[in-house]
Amino acid sequence: MTIKLIAIDIDGTLINDQRQITPKTMAALKKASAAGVKVVLCTGRPMTGVAAYLDELGLNHQDDQYVISFNGGLAQSTSERPVVAATIDFDDYLDLQNFYRKQGAKVIIETSDYIYTADQDISPYTVHESDLVSMPIRYRTIDQQFQLKDQLEIGKVMLTDEAATIDAILPKLPAEFKERFTFVRSEPFYLEAVNPKAGKGNALTNLTAHLGIDLKDTMAIGNAQNDESMIEVAGIGVAMGNSVPSTIACADGTVADNNHDGVAEAVEKYVLG
Repeated sequence: MTIKLIAIDIDGTLINDQRQITPKTMAALKKASAAGVKVVLCTGRPMTGVAAYLDELGLNHQDDQYVISFNGGLAQSTSERPVVAATIDFDDYLDLQNFYRKQGAKVIIETSDYIYTADQDISPYTVHESDLVSMPIRYRTIDQQFQLKDQLEIGKVMLTDEAATIDAILPKLPAEFKERFTFVRSEPFYLEAVNPKAGKGNALTNLTAHLGIDLKDTMAIGNAQNDESMIEVAGIGVAMGNSVPSTIACADGTVADNNHDGVAEAVEKYVLG
């Protein structure tokens, strides 16, 4: 098995707790890239939250380098040529919004340019997300959002609320919602809903087909629930040392955590070794 593509989650995987790519991890990935291995960042973030890391890795603004964003809702070249798009229809978003609002929860949508919220009292977790992904927040009422609906490409719908609030909502999710959306608990204070055709595993499968790369020649590295689908479909699935138990359980191997160069360890062991 020769690894031709590495799919890497960002938060809790590629970057340490200071949101930095460590020198050792940077060196390993640049060495793999120089050897012709595709390094594909695979994240729940929108592109605004990925660009700086692509710049650091020397992968941005290129037709033959790729990125997966919105938890698999969009796969594109780093020059922003789309390969796969699985977004959420505005009417589907309204159904989610109406349900969540009845539960008293705060909701946002993420597009390619802005975070939109209809909550005048903006959640601190929404502010945290805005900072994390380098995307401005726009407060718009539902009626105002409706007027913009033809311009909104919704990558995901997110609950951004207290963990206890989301814990209480999860058992109440209607069964039909679970057929219409894929739900991912990316953080205790986030619950993300994406198109069921999205997901990091589906996006990786579609991207490799587009590139003519066999899935057995790929490696996926992650640490959380939203990484598990790509860890499962990749030829080699790697869990970080800081992973949740279910992610470790579905992986082929475990490496050090994100503060101790786990990504570099995986690349050196399975790609460069």
